[in-house]
Amino acid sequence: MRKFVILACLMSPAAPALAGTWTAPEGCEVFLTVQSKGCRVSHYYRCEADRPGDQWRVDLDQEGPFFYSKIDSEGQWVESYDPVRQTLDPNPTDPASYSELIAEGMDTWSFGLSKDDGTGSRAEGYDRLTGQSVVIDGVTLQQTEVDFTEYDLSGNVLRRSKGNEYVNPDWRLFFAGPGETDLGDGQWLPIDGSPLQFVFPGEQGFLSSQPLFDCDALTAEAAYPLNILPASFKE
Repeated sequence: MRKFVILACLMSPAAPALAGTWTAPEGCEVFLTVQSKGCRVSHYYRCEADRPGDQWRVDLDQEGPFFYSKIDSEGQWVESYDPVRQTLDPNPTDPASYSELIAEGMDTWSFGLSKDDGTGSRAEGYDRLTGQSVVIDGVTLQQTEVDFTEYDLSGNVLRRSKGNEYVNPDWRLFFAGPGETDLGDGQWLPIDGSPLQFVFPGEQGFLSSQPLFDCDALTAEAAYPLNILPASFKE
């Protein structure tokens, strides 16, 4: 039932004015709102019907929700909607492991992806702790180095990204950071979707439907490709 709710949210026209708050799907509870660079606000939530450790994220720009994704307790991306549903293929060659990253300082990964439209791809790369920490809005985060390449099923490069991200071991979440991305045309573009505000239940701005930062016309138009990795793989 929840998947149909999500698809309906993604496919429905944006409201003329999204004043107020975002509402989670039935049976789900939001535990964190994050305001980020690049005119994006994200809400992180858990749902009763999911496995323990599973977490969802919805991203909103000035037009409303544009992306939903789900990860498991190891930070493996499980599924996303943008609005086409994409899922992690069974038996990854090298599964992503949040535990390995935190314990050993580095995690490599290689896995397949399939979309409901019949297309597929393969993602390969690594996350590495740099040993540096940052404090953003009172929250201490560990910095990572990330390198990512996505290939189509013929081995052609679809996109590449490299740069830095942030992790919080207690939350088992990744957050975007500064870097650059190549969307398959050989042109490296600077990107930065770093978090600027963490808002918890009961605080002003929790569940806000409006992004706060970099929302001029130019950045709002380019707000989607802000993550070092595509939003389906991280955070």
